[in-house]
Amino acid sequence: MPDPAALPYPVILQVLPALGGGGVERGTVEMTQAIAQAGGAALVASAGGRLAAAVERAGGRNIALKLASRNPWRIWRNARLLAQVIRRERVDIVHARSRAPAWSAWLAARRTGAKFVTTYHGSYNEDLPFKRRYNSVMAKGALVIAISRHIAAMIEARHGIDPTRIRIIARGVDPAVFDPDAVNHARVIKLSTAWRLPDGAPTVMLPGRLTRWKGQGVLIEAMALMRHTEAVCVLVGSDQGRDRYTRELQRLAERLGVGARVRVAGDCADMPAALMLSDIVVNASTDPEGFGRVVIEAQSMARPVIASDHGGAVETIEHGVTGWRVPPGDAAALAAALDHALDLSEAERAAIGARARASVRARYTVEAMQAATIEVYRELLE
Repeated sequence: MPDPAALPYPVILQVLPALGGGGVERGTVEMTQAIAQAGGAALVASAGGRLAAAVERAGGRNIALKLASRNPWRIWRNARLLAQVIRRERVDIVHARSRAPAWSAWLAARRTGAKFVTTYHGSYNEDLPFKRRYNSVMAKGALVIAISRHIAAMIEARHGIDPTRIRIIARGVDPAVFDPDAVNHARVIKLSTAWRLPDGAPTVMLPGRLTRWKGQGVLIEAMALMRHTEAVCVLVGSDQGRDRYTRELQRLAERLGVGARVRVAGDCADMPAALMLSDIVVNASTDPEGFGRVVIEAQSMARPVIASDHGGAVETIEHGVTGWRVPPGDAAALAAALDHALDLSEAERAAIGARARASVRARYTVEAMQAATIEVYRELLE
């Protein structure tokens, strides 16, 4: 944990739309814990959600504000509300983690004199007019945290900011939670039964919310091209109410003749056990991942990973050593990589998994992420 002497009792306000179950939200909870343990006051401004209770347990407090709107009038209104919070709570640092709330947070920080820092979490698209301008707020921090070298290079190229303002802090996992030795057999059997997995069949798993750019369709197409026709595919993640895409995936699997080999499992509250069920974990994103926390979670569970060869995966997977990388959107290449991985003996796959876990423990832990972010706060306060 961070050294308590690193924070001279400041008040840190993290700002984001809501406290759902994604990587941004989990990172917010992790930093709430770190701030509280380092002697600071940890506040969060969001609309709440299922991780709001986790913020409280971590030693923080959520202030209920609806900050997700992109409407300019609401952004100005939210800036006024945030400024009131900053003054009332004597906030020293405002840490913005998402674009719409960041605009309000930036305006509020300017009005109150609070320090402003951002975390640039993703490769935000620029497919609409003025989108770069909208995205640029994430580069307005006095210091800007980039979650990978890929994101740092993108920030420099797109927004032209001084690279001395960028701090690269990778996402992390808790290796004590994502630990193969910590998952008992009963947890694995429970999921295997719920998902109707056949005994002895190789299991290929793609964790991630069900959305087109995550590449679930690419994996289904790859399943139809594989030599290992006994392999079963499990798609783990919420469709967030977008059941049209879920039905589309199911129809694609049926049309390609692999409907019986594809499971759309939905959300899962026990991801360590889910990952233990898998022989191979896939990250098939067609757009570059800013970092890709799923990759390091699977690696921490000593699972071999095949990922798209762009974005954060280039940094977290050493091809042929801790996993494999394939061209994005290329179902044939993914099928070939899956067949190659399943051709290996269990001992060979275990060796790859062990190297992957060792890499995560050395480079991508929650504790390292927390300590580096606390250092950013200390730097701002100085």
